Amino acid sequence: MDETVTNAGVVAIVDDDEPLREALGSVMKAAGFSPRTFASAEEFLAGDARDDTACLVLDVRLPGMSGIELQRHLSRTNGRLPIVFVTAHGDAMLRDSLMRAGAAAFLYKPVRSDALLKEIRRALEQASANNQP
Repeated sequence: MDETVTNAGVVAIVDDDEPLREALGSVMKAAGFSPRTFASAEEFLAGDARDDTACLVLDVRLPGMSGIELQRHLSRTNGRLPIVFVTAHGDAMLRDSLMRAGAAAFLYKPVRSDALLKEIRRALEQASANNQP
């Protein structure tokens, strides 16, 4: 696996759990990513983060716009942004639905950092392969 490709870019983390956001941000930074954290989907959409984001780590349940709604919005506007969902509230039916809608991965909380990093790298590798001529 090419670490220069898979660790390139910003990993945006959208989760309303502040301690989790901070912990995941630290894990991303230690792994060589540039993390940016957001407490809500609206906060993520309000800035220029979408333009710089290489991969999105997204909670399903958020105040206001849900992670599912954000995925739908991004699929209409940012087509190919890889999304790794993390949730404490989900089942196989939700996982299958989100994966069919284009999610790169679906992980349950508490999420292990090594499993999350593996899925992020896999999603970035796949996105890179899809963008090759």
